[in-house]
Amino acid sequence: MTATTPTKRATTEDDITAEVLRRYEGTPDPRVKQIMQSLTKHIHAFIKEVGLTEKEWFHAIDFLTRTGQMCDERRQEFILLSDTTGVSMLVDLISNKKPIGATESTVFGPFHRDGAPERELGTNMAEGEERGEPCIITGTVTGLDGKPISGAKLDTWQADPGGFYDSQRPELDHMHMRGIYTTGADGKYTIVTTRPVHYQIPSDGPVGEMLRATKRHSWRPAHVHFVVSAEGYEPVTTHIFDSIDPDLNGDAVFGVKDSLICEFRSHTQPSAESQKLGVKTPFSATEFNFVLAPAKK
Repeated sequence: MTATTPTKRATTEDDITAEVLRRYEGTPDPRVKQIMQSLTKHIHAFIKEVGLTEKEWFHAIDFLTRTGQMCDERRQEFILLSDTTGVSMLVDLISNKKPIGATESTVFGPFHRDGAPERELGTNMAEGEERGEPCIITGTVTGLDGKPISGAKLDTWQADPGGFYDSQRPELDHMHMRGIYTTGADGKYTIVTTRPVHYQIPSDGPVGEMLRATKRHSWRPAHVHFVVSAEGYEPVTTHIFDSIDPDLNGDAVFGVKDSLICEFRSHTQPSAESQKLGVKTPFSATEFNFVLAPAKK
């Protein structure tokens, strides 16, 4: 019988990395191959750099397991983890490069819900809310050419005056502080709500543990969420932020951009617009114009 040469097994740290990379060589999709091999290189390099112990790795597995277990139809702990590690903003910056003049994007966040009610322009998406200062948000949706966009959709949502989204309040059996508004022929929109407040992101799960372990705070500056879309244009997912908020420079999810900061002006006397909309005094008001880039061909 002819003796066979034994196969050399992977026995060193670098051998293991090289063997894992080799096993992805036959991946049919070149993009999947690129991602998996690059991910392998970076994860293995990280483990080697920090000298990760078995105890620490099992702790990480437990952390990720519990992160997944916190997710349901009302809560998305993995998005929260992505947001608080800056990954969401990094992906946003890479994926959503806008031409000069177009409204900048920011993080989507974990609290969007499909099926928000369609609302008439000027109606109150905080209907029934007795807390907080009434607020009027107005503006125009245009293209880069400055022409108004008729029929643009503004999917809008925000935390309530107590700092909670409706999905965080199990006692609510309806959507609250949400609405989809549609611009008219002039591209203008008017939204009645309450002045946004800063709030703490959920910190009763693994993400909260991470923030406390690293001595980081869990506050987000006051903002209103928007997804603005129109036929023939690239949609934008963004926020508008209150310029007086103390957490603008320390957003827990790194989502603030200078171009998205607005002045919410306080009014102690009624105006013609507030009277027309039935908004009580005192109230605040701000204006923000959204500019959409043409859809990519």
